[in-house]
Amino acid sequence: MDVSKDTTQTPAPATAVPDDAPPTVKRRLRVITLIATFGGLLFGYDTGVINGALPYMTDDLGLTPFTEGMVTSSLLLGAALGAVTGGRLSDGRGRRRAILILAVLFFIGALGCTLAPNTAITVVARFVLGLAVGGASVTVPVYLAEVSPAERRGALVTRNELMIVSGQLLAFTSNAIIAQVGGESGGVWRWMLVIATIPAVVLWFGMLVMPESPRWLASQSRFGEALDVLKQVRSQQRAEAELAEVSALAVKDEQEKLGGWQDMKSTPWVRKLMFVGFGIAIVQQITGVNTIMYYGTQILTDAGFAADSALTANIANGVISVLATFVGIWLLGRVARRPMLMAGQMGTTAALLLIGVFSLVLPSGDGRAYAVLAMTVTFLAFQQGAISPVTWLMLSEIFPMRMRGFGMGVAAVVLWLTNFVIGLVFPSLVDGIGISNTFFLFVLAGLFSLAFVKLYVPETKGRTLETLEAELKARYS
Repeated sequence: MDVSKDTTQTPAPATAVPDDAPPTVKRRLRVITLIATFGGLLFGYDTGVINGALPYMTDDLGLTPFTEGMVTSSLLLGAALGAVTGGRLSDGRGRRRAILILAVLFFIGALGCTLAPNTAITVVARFVLGLAVGGASVTVPVYLAEVSPAERRGALVTRNELMIVSGQLLAFTSNAIIAQVGGESGGVWRWMLVIATIPAVVLWFGMLVMPESPRWLASQSRFGEALDVLKQVRSQQRAEAELAEVSALAVKDEQEKLGGWQDMKSTPWVRKLMFVGFGIAIVQQITGVNTIMYYGTQILTDAGFAADSALTANIANGVISVLATFVGIWLLGRVARRPMLMAGQMGTTAALLLIGVFSLVLPSGDGRAYAVLAMTVTFLAFQQGAISPVTWLMLSEIFPMRMRGFGMGVAAVVLWLTNFVIGLVFPSLVDGIGISNTFFLFVLAGLFSLAFVKLYVPETKGRTLETLEAELKARYS
């Protein structure tokens, strides 16, 4: 198909062409989504497993509050670096090849954590895991967004969020089971960590037989290959219409030389988009969600649960995260992104306020323990049902095609660095000012986040990536 002759005209939107694809084509899209989201499963497991493993690691490795923070947050520092390098790698070498490399890093990092003899090696291995987590947080949503039809993009991209919270639930559940079986035996945490090697192997072998992103192929002027991939996941007519739209934009982006730091600095509308992307990333993190994901067991112990009971009760956090993400996927097909993000912010801020109040005014015991558990569950319902899926979806949508991986990668660096700072200082904050005052700080941050979303975040629902790019360019130029 020769697309070069049509680049002076704007093709009709691909969404105008009905996608009456046969069942085999729809099945192929489901398989691609399933395999790619094993990256999300690993993301979730490797960030969630520390929640239950940390108390046992503290005893075996002699961790202090500071080294606890280092073991937890070294993954987050690695994720910040992995996000930007993963984004550049996926833009330069392709989304599929980047995910294959990430699968290897997931395996090496998990094995290194399992076999680590001391704190220093554990921190290094967690950093390697972070490289993989950060790279996956960028590359998998971009890959899914570029493979998905516009009308199903929200549902398919947020399947990755479903796999992230499923990975966290798997971590919480396996932690509780291993703790029950292993009891107080030394090294029980190593069994918790080694499980992550299994989905890493599945991801690597699965991606060997998955196609490359058609939009990345088009950005490399490999239009014939892009059409072949589109025919795997669209009807013939829809594939050809979509390729015409993608190809016209690819040629225009090539002429404008979009794609890196220099272009970001010299292109005003792209700079403004980066500001919006940074804000969305920070908004997702300063709710304090990962204090509950990483330190949930300790929060529940402080509230009044026994250690084993806290591990078991923490499974409720994982279950509600999965259920809420199902609701979020359903809502994304029916509700605009921006109002959904704002509703999530209001819900999480209210829940954090009540956690702080209950920790302050209720006496230690079962009443306070279950009140705090109820509020952490409520918090996660709003976070995982609204804020997290909208965040990763919008970050995969808003950047121009030729720098989509790079743009999302830079935004994800901001996200992971924010996560790193929060994960590092949370134990010290709780130790210094108490858990109530710590959560009151998150409430204040939530109010600022709500104002930012209302003032600056655009709506992205219901457009092809190409139409959305044209709209955002006109808005911010």
